Amino acid sequence: MTTILIVKTGALGDVLRTTSILPGLRERYTDCRVTWITAPAAVELVRSNPLVAEVVALDAKSSHAVAELQARLARTTWGRVLSFDDEEPLCRLVSALPTKRLSGAYLESDGRRAYTPDVAPWFDMGLLSVHGKARADRMKVENRKSHPAIFAEMLGIRMGKPTLKLDERARHFGDGFAARYELAAHGRVIGLNTGAGGRWHSKTLSVEKTAALARILNLELGGAVTFVLLGGPGEVERNLAIVSALKDDVRLVDAGCDNPLLDFAAIVSKCDLLVSSDSLALHVAIALDVRSVVFFAPTSAAEIELYGLGEKVVSTAPDYCSYKPDADVSTVTPERVAAAVLRQLPRRA
Repeated sequence: MTTILIVKTGALGDVLRTTSILPGLRERYTDCRVTWITAPAAVELVRSNPLVAEVVALDAKSSHAVAELQARLARTTWGRVLSFDDEEPLCRLVSALPTKRLSGAYLESDGRRAYTPDVAPWFDMGLLSVHGKARADRMKVENRKSHPAIFAEMLGIRMGKPTLKLDERARHFGDGFAARYELAAHGRVIGLNTGAGGRWHSKTLSVEKTAALARILNLELGGAVTFVLLGGPGEVERNLAIVSALKDDVRLVDAGCDNPLLDFAAIVSKCDLLVSSDSLALHVAIALDVRSVVFFAPTSAAEIELYGLGEKVVSTAPDYCSYKPDADVSTVTPERVAAAVLRQLPRRA
């Protein structure tokens, strides 16, 4: 049996999209047993995956927790360790483990963080890049390969797709949500997840643009549409402003901003299509096979693989993919997003 240890703790969307490597690993190592170390908040994104034997929650900021886990993991000689996070405690952890092959970030004997040559296609574009930040940023802009394609090439496996399995409780919650708001009785169901937390203002579609988008789509669809407004804890005030801006103009369900992770996913699963920023909601939709229209300004559109399940609306401003919090989003208009939505809405039988 080949024992494989995956270290990927955050962010939540990154954890979920990294599950794309699991089918390929199982094909290459047919007898493998996968253990996945992740952050406590991300456990539910991995735990239900049938290709993962064990999920270990780790608070990487706790030196005691890291040391305790290191002692436990060191009792196994790992067939392969895949270290996809570059935080110092995690690099230190994997560097202390007995393994036949380590791929990813680790700690040199002098304490410097480094990464193995086989993962250069990804880490060369990141904060640890051996080429320096300026060159890493240029490589990010020039990149034309998606995250799952890059990871598959690095690991020598077939490119797979991320998956998220909803447990019975979450499915029941989703069914109840759909029934409570009579989603099946009013035409199409379009999710709106146009915020992106507090850090990335330029990843969002503004309150005004989101309201305009809903009005355009409502008109084009003859009112036969329900919009489900989604968000996280950082979008409470913003989503209240969207509700206020739309008033009674469209049929709008405010799903709230405090849903547990799998409840949030269950709501997304009830949408015919999701309009989203480059955020966790997008990765949830992809993992659940929900069609999506996603807009990009500061981040890389090429990095996202939609698997034929949607369309990208990409900024045409000079600072596209600059990773600037104040990147120009003026070319991401409600009209462009609405046109993409109308092209991508699945046909009703």
